Amino acid sequence: MPDLPETIRLPLDEPEISAVNGPEHTTGILPCQAIEALIRSREILSEVDILEDQIQPSSVDLRLGTVAYRVRASFLPGSAYTVRDKLDAFTMHKIDLTDGAVLEKGCVYIVPLMESLKLRARTSAMANPKSSTGRLDIFTRLITDHAVEFDRVEAGYKGPLYAEISPRTFSVLVRPGVRLSQLRLRRGSPASSDTAMRRLHERAPLVDAAPGEEIIDKGVAISVDLKGHDDTGIIGYRAKHHTGIIDVERVGYYEVEDYWEPIKANRNGQLILDPDDFYILASREAVSVPPDHAAEMRAYDTSVGEFRVHYAGFFDPGFGHDAAGGRGSRAVLEVRSHDVPFVLEHGQVVGRLIYERLTAVPDRLYGSGIGSNYQRQALKLSKHFK
Repeated sequence: MPDLPETIRLPLDEPEISAVNGPEHTTGILPCQAIEALIRSREILSEVDILEDQIQPSSVDLRLGTVAYRVRASFLPGSAYTVRDKLDAFTMHKIDLTDGAVLEKGCVYIVPLMESLKLRARTSAMANPKSSTGRLDIFTRLITDHAVEFDRVEAGYKGPLYAEISPRTFSVLVRPGVRLSQLRLRRGSPASSDTAMRRLHERAPLVDAAPGEEIIDKGVAISVDLKGHDDTGIIGYRAKHHTGIIDVERVGYYEVEDYWEPIKANRNGQLILDPDDFYILASREAVSVPPDHAAEMRAYDTSVGEFRVHYAGFFDPGFGHDAAGGRGSRAVLEVRSHDVPFVLEHGQVVGRLIYERLTAVPDRLYGSGIGSNYQRQALKLSKHFK
């Protein structure tokens, strides 16, 4: 791993004012400089060197290891067992990823990750698919030993990490080192309240709704755009059912029409979701994440409809923020209806953003300066398509 600046250090035990990054806090999401410190202190470990570009403003990318286990069913190990214990019971066959291998849609795989953890008592973590993973409809969840829920790493966890991977729409080609998910680390248990988000919205608007029209109720409401932002008339894409594989490391390579059907706006501002079809849509609102916060998209209350929005839920500090060149960035929505057809209406609330404070402003923000793919996005497919 390349040498890191000596000025990077762990968050302080007491709040302090930094001339560069502003106030520091004892609790919150860890920024990139604190993640780098965890790597140096070997709280985040890896079989091979962790690369500099794995570290995002408020998360670290996780890499697939050299083997995948095709399993009969998804599972959680439970408090009494390790993931290896369960693999012994449920593995159908083992796949060598060294020269690349296809993970077939509709199948479930467990892949040991290169990274592992040795966290201190007050440090916990949570995982989510990367944006490009969600836009390919690759259902990915993190599992730890003795876990009783997916994507959550208990404070003080020491042990290996595993990815459960289930491609839903496209079969995909993967290799060791491929990054499908990311890990966000948290110090302590900071509260995230609607009151705090309203104050934050007053200081730095989180969505571009007209004053008084924003909805902040168990998070900042995000609605769907079914009218379109440009003159193409395209409001979304529906994935085709029978396509070729996608090599997840090929960027700007695939023809859109080979994998997707464009959806045009209609005069009613409606879209009927067919059961189990996969759609890419966009939010009506432009979203902004201030430099001292991170956000996570969470599904809206299922009592308003049996559909799921947004598998990839992390929004880094600087996403859509003016200071990071992101003014006007929309949230891309990965949508699937379950069991029955469902009618979406233009402006219908489909998700909510939960904003959490960082322990300090990160040394770098989401944007073109660090090679981010989706700053200033409107409706946009994953980076794999031309």
